[in-house]
Amino acid sequence: MCLAVPGGAEWQKRVRIWDLPTRVFHWSLVALVAAAFVSGLIGGNAMVWHGRIGIGIAGLLAFRIVWGFAGSTYARFTQFVRGPAAIRDYLQGRWQGLGHNPLGALSVLGLLTVLFAQVITGLFGNDDIAFNGYLYDLVSKSTSDRLTSLHALNAWLVGALIALHLGAIAFYVRVKKEDLVGPMLRGWHERRNQNEESLSGGGIIAFIVALAIALATAWFATGAWIPAPPPPLPSATPDF
Repeated sequence: MCLAVPGGAEWQKRVRIWDLPTRVFHWSLVALVAAAFVSGLIGGNAMVWHGRIGIGIAGLLAFRIVWGFAGSTYARFTQFVRGPAAIRDYLQGRWQGLGHNPLGALSVLGLLTVLFAQVITGLFGNDDIAFNGYLYDLVSKSTSDRLTSLHALNAWLVGALIALHLGAIAFYVRVKKEDLVGPMLRGWHERRNQNEESLSGGGIIAFIVALAIALATAWFATGAWIPAPPPPLPSATPDF
């Protein structure tokens, strides 16, 4: 959609950049990560929900990986993951485009990586009280303890990257006068005197495949496929 500007000197084009699955993924991940932090800090009985939230995050991350290859234009890794030359152009003010900028792409990859690490270490971890990760039985207690320590340390890295992400959004809003939150809510962005095309691809078949893989990942993370331990042997009855 093009919008005329008085005087005819400029025009605005409403460009669709974020498809609905990408937006639902983004805000669902925001909610679940926040809930994971809160439940982890509370501990105790809240750890049951902490584990369930981790299952949800695992499914979301799997969906985003698949959608990064099969989704629409600006959700694809090939569209926004760029090399050093693009990063240099961006830092020198020569880069223009829609979607994630070259530095934003590094932030996305970094967050996906540390969240995957957080989920994996949590699935094998324990709290030394009453809660064990869903895949705890696949490793030894010492291995679980090491992964639990990594889980606690990595939580700080997750928090740091989130803080950096929020800081970048604030910088864009206050300094560069560019809204990054609005497009992730409504799906489109208005551009002046630009010829970028709206998103394409990421149809229903791609969505079904991504959703199926996400659900399979969540099921796998529950450990429901792990065989139940054999029942304990009956105690010997003393002869009288």
